Amino acid sequence: MTVLEQRGSSRNESHWPAPPPAWRPRVDPAPLLPDAEPYRLLGTDAAARVESGLLTELYGHLVRGRRYNAQATALTRQGRLAVYPSSTGQEACQVAAALVLKERDWLFPSYRDTLAAVARGLDPVQALTLLRGDWHTGYDPREHRVAPLCTPLATQLPHAVGLAHAARLKGDDVVALAMVGDGGTSEGDFHEALNFAAVWQAPVVFLVQNNGFAISVPLAKQTAAPSLAHKAVGYGMPGRLVDGNDAPALHQVLSEAVERARRGGGPTLVEAITYRVEAHTNADDATRYRTEDEVEQWRGHDPIALVERELSERGLLTDAFAQQVRDGAEELAAGLRDRMNQDPALDPMDLFAHVYAEPTAQLREQEAQLRAELAAEAEDEASRGRGAAHDTTGKERP
Repeated sequence: MTVLEQRGSSRNESHWPAPPPAWRPRVDPAPLLPDAEPYRLLGTDAAARVESGLLTELYGHLVRGRRYNAQATALTRQGRLAVYPSSTGQEACQVAAALVLKERDWLFPSYRDTLAAVARGLDPVQALTLLRGDWHTGYDPREHRVAPLCTPLATQLPHAVGLAHAARLKGDDVVALAMVGDGGTSEGDFHEALNFAAVWQAPVVFLVQNNGFAISVPLAKQTAAPSLAHKAVGYGMPGRLVDGNDAPALHQVLSEAVERARRGGGPTLVEAITYRVEAHTNADDATRYRTEDEVEQWRGHDPIALVERELSERGLLTDAFAQQVRDGAEELAAGLRDRMNQDPALDPMDLFAHVYAEPTAQLREQEAQLRAELAAEAEDEASRGRGAAHDTTGKERP
């Protein structure tokens, strides 16, 4: 016999009490629901509303971003980078995320979002230092308000919420924008971040770049939700679904979410439908889990080509302008290539810098041990050098 059978067959009996009169929905779910289809501007009548200045700015960033991705990928083949997670095909997400923020705002990137950091103003070499294996981060997060690149999945999301909530408590007019992939939405940190953000009404925007795969795992094996944007409703925040390759549409949606957060309206979850054209990293063989036909279909929805088409229709894509943008992209790539081909001067003691504001006893012990080992090693090398110099005089070594 089941529990329901034990309780009886009629819900009118006393052991089927109605909810207390005080119960009510906390919020109306209807305004929180995302659109049935991803929001688009390019290729629609609404594209005419996009300012020409924004289009040309986006185009410049997209072209430079594509060249940046290509150069960084080449550096892995040359052994100058240990690994590079390319954002080729996802440049619109990267660029829009950077451009919608004010200088005082914070960007919380994942390991694939180096282009977003560069578009925000970060030195490209500093953005790649972590992936080179030289430093834990490679840049001062406070300088450009860019949090450290996060390689563990989704752990940057609670950090973004904490910073945004703290800024609001202090009265600072700051918004945090946190970027994550579709795979990161399967992590517990995603749930915790969204729940706290909504309860606290923290000024934070979550941008999910849904590129279809968590490495090799397709989205259908991660969630049965209608969309990732629908997950927002369960936490009590708006969910927005947008074409992640439509740069002006994404810029508009993210701008609205950022300003809503700044006005005290709370967090927003934005799902951008995009595609990772390259492999997950240079260590991945994407042919094992997707077809070239699928990749080619997405190449036909390339974010650069979409903006180029709109610029051409407006007569803005002149030869001179296109060449100027290409020259800027090549200048960025050449500078990155030349500087990354220089061997950095590394200090092993930097291992202990910027870990804690006040080093722990264990860190101090490890630092002293390494310092002693380096000193002994240097003394051994000096001793061998003195011995070799002595040998050249023809005298017998002691």
